[in-house]
Amino acid sequence: MLTPEEIKSIASSGEGYNADFKLSVPSKVRELSQDVCAFANSEGGYILIGINNKNQIVGATIDNTKRSAIQDAIRDISPAISVNTYTVDVDGKTVWVMDVLSGKDKPYVTSGTIYVREGTNSQKLITAEEIRSFFQNSNRIYFDAVPCPRFNMDEELDKKNFKQFILASSISGNVSTHQILNNLQAFDESGIIKNGGVLFFGQQPEAFFPQAIVRCVRFKGTTKVYIIDDKTYGGPLYQQYIQAEAWVKDKLEVAYIIEGTGPRKEIWEIPLTVFKEAIINALSHRDYYEQGAVTMIEIYDDRVEISNPGGLLMGVQRDFGRKSMTRNPLVFGLFTRMDLVEQVASGIPRMRKEMQEAGLPEPIFTTDGGFFTVEFKRAKKNNPINVNDGIVNDIVKSKNDIKDTVFNLITNNEGQSASDIAKQIGKSWRTTMRYLDLLKKEERIEFRGAPKTGGYYLK
Repeated sequence: MLTPEEIKSIASSGEGYNADFKLSVPSKVRELSQDVCAFANSEGGYILIGINNKNQIVGATIDNTKRSAIQDAIRDISPAISVNTYTVDVDGKTVWVMDVLSGKDKPYVTSGTIYVREGTNSQKLITAEEIRSFFQNSNRIYFDAVPCPRFNMDEELDKKNFKQFILASSISGNVSTHQILNNLQAFDESGIIKNGGVLFFGQQPEAFFPQAIVRCVRFKGTTKVYIIDDKTYGGPLYQQYIQAEAWVKDKLEVAYIIEGTGPRKEIWEIPLTVFKEAIINALSHRDYYEQGAVTMIEIYDDRVEISNPGGLLMGVQRDFGRKSMTRNPLVFGLFTRMDLVEQVASGIPRMRKEMQEAGLPEPIFTTDGGFFTVEFKRAKKNNPINVNDGIVNDIVKSKNDIKDTVFNLITNNEGQSASDIAKQIGKSWRTTMRYLDLLKKEERIEFRGAPKTGGYYLK
């Protein structure tokens, strides 16, 4: 039970996420059941009757008829919930306290409607996105936790990608693939692989979930009128990340600093680390229930935009950049195991810091139309890239850059064919073979296997 001193403290702090004030019992008693429902669906809280809109304790009187009406309103909430109602004497004034705990059987519904607490108000959930977000926030229907019985483990598991995951996650020991996946909680209670396991380890997740792709588009100018390049990447989410990042690198400009006799240093017009954060965030946090939209990377002359279906979850909206939640905890956890996610809730501050240190505007985050978008401003072409010392060569996209991109693709996924690599870098097979031949002459890679079925590996 609250003490008089605690009530004074709550009153002086004003209404908030866990406190709601009433001067008296509302004429429409159902308003109280809505507040009770909202607190039960959130983190719990107190409804204090006898405090005015200036946060002054004035006291209240509730007769038996009103008390009966309040109990009837609370009984309208489903499933049933218990509310501890009592009075506290505060300096001779009676304050009625309705103590509502965070419910264990969410969602709670009153009059056919779900209410949640948002700031100082009880809000009705109206849109499908809001309701879905609530369920996800309540650990009910994560997309990546739903079983996918159509997936055939023996035939459709991407073994190369799985091996990369094992190496990056430092999983050692003579343990079977099935046991590793089970340890990763990739199976449900019936032993069926979850959607998250299909997204991360399946050869073609897009065959089961057509929306699980990344589309990369380069526009001419600053509007969506003329498309210069348009690529779509599917496959396991980690490979989508690798391919999308390589595509972005191929479109950006880079300068070189030559310091003495040492190797040249690359200075990208936008720090590459922000794309790692943004792309993985988009793949981890996107709403895979939304089948009419895909993860997008759009490059214009003046900016780069990365967007994913699904706005911010309700629990993040109040603490954006400081608190982390995800719609897909299994997927997010698998990226974390690969050391691609450093610290929880550190991605947004890190992107801001990287852009500041590069002398660029901070990223712009928007949540319009059910999408979460991060926008990075590109350096103006007439402005040199900021460096502290060294000799800066002209900004170029040399053949060496493309060759390095090819080498990185092979490093991250050995065994690819020339055709596979050509698709990822947006070049013809013949052009791609020239870069592969250069890397072979430098003895950095080698071809293994039959001419039609073999692939390229590190030397």
